[in-house]
Amino acid sequence: MKTLDHLVTAEDDGRLIWRIVRGRMGVSARQLSRAKAAGLMLLDGISVHADVRVKSGQRVSITIYDDAPTFTVQKQDAPVNVVYEDDDLFVIDKSAPLATQSSPKQPDNTLENRLMYLYGDGFVFRPVNRLDKGTSGLMAAAKHAHAQLSLSKQLHTPDFVREYLAVCDGVPPESRGTIDLPIGKADGATVKRVVRADGKPSVTHYRVLEAKNGRSLVRLRLETGRTHQIRVHMQALGCPVTGDFLYGTETEALPERFALHSAYMSFLHPLSGKRLEFESPLPEELKKLME
Repeated sequence: MKTLDHLVTAEDDGRLIWRIVRGRMGVSARQLSRAKAAGLMLLDGISVHADVRVKSGQRVSITIYDDAPTFTVQKQDAPVNVVYEDDDLFVIDKSAPLATQSSPKQPDNTLENRLMYLYGDGFVFRPVNRLDKGTSGLMAAAKHAHAQLSLSKQLHTPDFVREYLAVCDGVPPESRGTIDLPIGKADGATVKRVVRADGKPSVTHYRVLEAKNGRSLVRLRLETGRTHQIRVHMQALGCPVTGDFLYGTETEALPERFALHSAYMSFLHPLSGKRLEFESPLPEELKKLME
């Protein structure tokens, strides 16, 4: 559980407490409902109903429940690179190949298995951005439901910045540009995506950092976050990500992964509002592709 506090300002004098909780504190309707039922919405330390009006200087507190996991995750004692952690979130530099989450189809050998061992019983994995098994680099995860909701709202806005490094087969026709092509599922496919007119709007900005030996090192910034967006867009540009078995050509130099790395991430802290920034260097096996 997590308890949130808010000091009522003159601007909100006379407002209903539930509007403060939903608007100012960013609590979801579901979490508000659960807190009300349990008597865990407080005004100056006293449990109150949702229709109470607040006064300037009063303190609103609400305790929110964590959602119970729907799948029992096994623990695995294996390395996890946690690059930042506080009471509300943590940031991981994920290795590849490594699946992000466990499922009945893949119950072990995932990042979630490792985190369950690291944090122990009661831990619930709440990833904000997800990486494919074959993609390495930075991922953010929340420690409680409120932080996850707040970060998820940022995810596809300018507040949450994600940049990737990719080694690609071939060189883009321009040294920098924007790929604005809609993406949808391939006909009859469950995983593969394609550029198609009836797909969802998808925008990727790119800049070529280096080009030699028939390959290019490209820095990419996501404006939207579609499944396989960078991989599909680079294939459409005629420069598929090196080693991409689904959209390009597999290579023995990258067993079970491809040359895509989440290199930079920046977002606003879900409670303090402070901007956090993180960087991760290109892994050695991807650097060697350009040598």
